[in-house]
Amino acid sequence: MLMTEPITSLSPALLPDEASPEWLNSGDNAWQLTAAALVGLQSVPGLVILYGSMVKKKWAVNSAFMALYAFAAVLICWVSWAHQLSFGHTRMGIVGEPNLSTFTQKYLLEQLHGKMIPRADYVFYQFVFAAITVILLGGSLLGRMNFYAWMVFVPLWLTFSYTVGAYTIWDEGFLSKHIIDFSGGYVIHLSSGVAGFTAAYWVGPRHDNDKNHFPPNNIIHMMAGAGFLWMGWTGFNGGSPLAANEITSLAVLNTHLCTATSMLVWMSLDLIVFAKSSVVGAVQGMMTGLVCITPAAGIVDSWAAMLMGILAGSIPWYTMMVLHKKITFFQRVDDTLGVFHTHAVAGLLGGLSSGVFAKPNLVNLFYNPETSNSKQGPGLLYSIINANDHGIHVYDGFRQMGYQVAGALFIAAWNVVVTSIICICMSWFVELKMHEDDLEIGDDAVHGEEAYALWGDGQRDPRLRSLTPSFSSFFRRT
Repeated sequence: MLMTEPITSLSPALLPDEASPEWLNSGDNAWQLTAAALVGLQSVPGLVILYGSMVKKKWAVNSAFMALYAFAAVLICWVSWAHQLSFGHTRMGIVGEPNLSTFTQKYLLEQLHGKMIPRADYVFYQFVFAAITVILLGGSLLGRMNFYAWMVFVPLWLTFSYTVGAYTIWDEGFLSKHIIDFSGGYVIHLSSGVAGFTAAYWVGPRHDNDKNHFPPNNIIHMMAGAGFLWMGWTGFNGGSPLAANEITSLAVLNTHLCTATSMLVWMSLDLIVFAKSSVVGAVQGMMTGLVCITPAAGIVDSWAAMLMGILAGSIPWYTMMVLHKKITFFQRVDDTLGVFHTHAVAGLLGGLSSGVFAKPNLVNLFYNPETSNSKQGPGLLYSIINANDHGIHVYDGFRQMGYQVAGALFIAAWNVVVTSIICICMSWFVELKMHEDDLEIGDDAVHGEEAYALWGDGQRDPRLRSLTPSFSSFFRRT
């Protein structure tokens, strides 16, 4: 019989050292960096391509550039102060206390509390979340917002709106121990949808010709951008456990199940009602599925994820394709890409569904109440099914639904108020909307560049304005 000696020691290459301390799990660390990169790819190039393709040709450069600028600006703001406002150690009301510790090696290389990764992973992961939130918001403002106003709006909204939602629900805020929001259904999607709709109200509508006729300039590229979003959502939801564990695997599978279901339902409704399955509609259905599953990805069974996909493909379809055309207020607010429906409605739907379908054992695995003092769950469905079993009572489910509703009301109200204040204050010194003559021309007037070389092998047509507007022309007031 072949005898083998037990392994009593590790290879020197696997032993802890200064660069790999005992608390660091290489697998978790590698996955977290990968997940963060996938979320970053959703914005750059994902939304850059999607926005640049989904708008009219004359707005392709401006729309893509709004996304690219926001990604860079949010990173600087996030590391400088916004991360500490969202996840700071010291409380300061409804946000953390800002400081410069995010620039220090001591802070970035220490262990993230309760996890086997360094804080630097978390700082970067939460940055890409914050960046995509602002970029999603911008989808409501494409085709008319003054670019210089956008440059000011991004850091202001990040500082005074996003950080409050993140702190309140994800860190140490008054809802953080009670509300279920696995990966940002409220913090990211409900807030971006409501804030985008609010900002669109204050900025005003597009040029009449654009509002009435706004075809995508490149359907194939639009689908490519959508593909980056769909596949990138693997990191979006899969990174939230901050470890490569069982909940991570379930979250990834549920994400794609819900998304595929939602897209097929949206396509089917388009086919039944309009006799054609729109590619743009399919992308919208894909988006609502991704958004809806986000707050529940790792804490519901897969059958529930598919049921949420049916809801995500039908209810936002109804609000966008039917209610939007019937309600006068919706028609008055020019939400360019329908972000209110695809993100606010779908995010709210996902948050409420989380309160219904959250499975007790999965909730415990994710929130770990024994060590974190969290009190989430169970979902309403399981509180009814498992009443008086293992200490579960029916009122526990209704209580969880109450917190889900309260969280939605808080996020929506805060974003309406703060976004309105930001827009009103900005309008005192910078015009929120481009001038009418610039709106007629588009990219060439705003940036002096066009998306496609259709004349003179890339040279600019002298019949169009040949001078990019000066800084002062965007800041003058009428």
